[in-house]
Amino acid sequence: MSADWAPQQPESWKLTLPCTRAEAEALAEDAPDFEEIEPAPVIMTSEPDPDQPDAWQLDVYLAEEPDAALVQRIRALVPGAAGAEARIERVADADWVTISQGWLEPIRAGRFYVHTAAHADAVPDDVVAFRIEASRAFGTGHHETTAGCLEMLDRLARAGRHYANIADIGTGTGLLAFAARSLWPRASIVASDIDPIAITVTAENMAINAIPADAIDLIVAPGVDHPALARTGPFDLIIANILAGPLIGLARDFGASLRPDSTIILAGLLVSQAPDVLAAYAAQGMELKARIDNGHWSILALTKAGGAKTA
Repeated sequence: MSADWAPQQPESWKLTLPCTRAEAEALAEDAPDFEEIEPAPVIMTSEPDPDQPDAWQLDVYLAEEPDAALVQRIRALVPGAAGAEARIERVADADWVTISQGWLEPIRAGRFYVHTAAHADAVPDDVVAFRIEASRAFGTGHHETTAGCLEMLDRLARAGRHYANIADIGTGTGLLAFAARSLWPRASIVASDIDPIAITVTAENMAINAIPADAIDLIVAPGVDHPALARTGPFDLIIANILAGPLIGLARDFGASLRPDSTIILAGLLVSQAPDVLAAYAAQGMELKARIDNGHWSILALTKAGGAKTA
């Protein structure tokens, strides 16, 4: 998964409203379209207090101070905020992603340790470490879906699985492709994303983490619809950390892109969405082999049996 845009101006604005968990889940599944606003607002939801599981928060980042009409339009996204005052504040002299993620502590998921430059001098000795800064693309490792994917990759390796041809679809920052390369260093790996910014960020992160430029093929593509992916496949491992809707829509294409006795990791879906996603992949001859529920999110590992139908 990757963000559509993150402002690079020296100043931006943030609008904050309370919302319910159900409203936050709905926004995660189907983000509103602000295509007439350039650059488009970026929407984030969070759970400020785990002891109040239904009290969530909506933060909308904008390049300019919102007028009354835009405030009302954003308020309409979260009916649960009726009567609450919208908090509008200026975010000056910094990229909003850096501000929103700058507090993040390092994350340990399986053998992996993901950190920013602020924690580069405190990396444990017994980990595979990656430095991933707050950036313009989704997938720093701190979101439950990305951390869960790291844990799932670690589990597969510890279970003795070996993969020679790997695709990370919706690569974001490149982190999951980096992790796969560390586990299966002889594998051919391709990382793709529909967002060109994500591919630029991935290339930058490869350099930061001393990964050779030719170690991972980088492609801008929606799903698996690209000639280079067609030439490289079929794959024996696909990692797809995107959203439930696209995962369901891509089930047939992913099935056709997998070899027999292969694995696919699906993430970016809420726990409540897992049954629909699993049904779509069962129809393509895939069976659930492992599952991690991380917070409100599910990470699923399925296998495609030898000779299973994909059409």
